[in-house]
Amino acid sequence: MSYIQINGGVNVFDLEIAGMADSDGMMGRPPLGMKPTTIRLSTDTIRRIEALVGSRRLAPFIREAVENELRRRETPEPAKE
Repeated sequence: MSYIQINGGVNVFDLEIAGMADSDGMMGRPPLGMKPTTIRLSTDTIRRIEALVGSRRLAPFIREAVENELRRRETPEPAKE
């Protein structure tokens, strides 16, 4: 129990939350299925991407480029005759 004085009066409040773990999955935004990752790009590369898609679309552009490259590399190339 905690006490706080406001305008000369003393108010009592209780902030104890019993029986709730902070990982119970009931509060907050659901997981996005993504892991934050740091990558290093040259300033020129970032400027070129931002010129194409805007500064607020940098992360989606990089995610899409990575997914496209993974698909390309994971798809077997047709046999050459």
